[in-house]
Amino acid sequence: MHKKVLWITRTAVLLALLIVLQAVTMSFGNQIITGSVNNLMFIISVMICGPGTGITLAVISPFIAKLLGIGPLWSIIPFIAVGNTVLVLLWHFIGNRNIKNKYIAYIVALVAAAAAKASVLYIGIVQIAIPFLLNLPQQQAAVLSNMFSISQFITASIGGVCATIILSTLKKALKREHF
Repeated sequence: MHKKVLWITRTAVLLALLIVLQAVTMSFGNQIITGSVNNLMFIISVMICGPGTGITLAVISPFIAKLLGIGPLWSIIPFIAVGNTVLVLLWHFIGNRNIKNKYIAYIVALVAAAAAKASVLYIGIVQIAIPFLLNLPQQQAAVLSNMFSISQFITASIGGVCATIILSTLKKALKREHF
């Protein structure tokens, strides 16, 4: 029972932090900043607390973003949740490899996860949802296509770089504090 309570508590704290960061960064009106912070939080959560916490944040985040007024259409939220989950799972499986130099695992995870997330979102939203599932005016379709193309690779990469810089120090600090 203790482990379940600890998992719920850690996940709730990280989710609350994610919500606060989304609310604060939305005032900047910049997808790159908000997206990078979100990706950083997904990576930190999976690398510190495990895949359950990472996936929870990855799936809930687009719903929170929509409720805050910074997310796109409700109909594409499942695609975003899948893209976020792909990022989390790749960081979990690659970033946690037991190799001598953790930074190599982190860099491989960063590149693989950013490319995979961007690909999932591009294929799911730009190539499937926009032309076949959504009936959008040309201008709105173009804006949405732009949001879910290369900018997703950029935000996932920035989040990954920031995570790579702070993960080792954060893990050491948390071991001392028994997070």
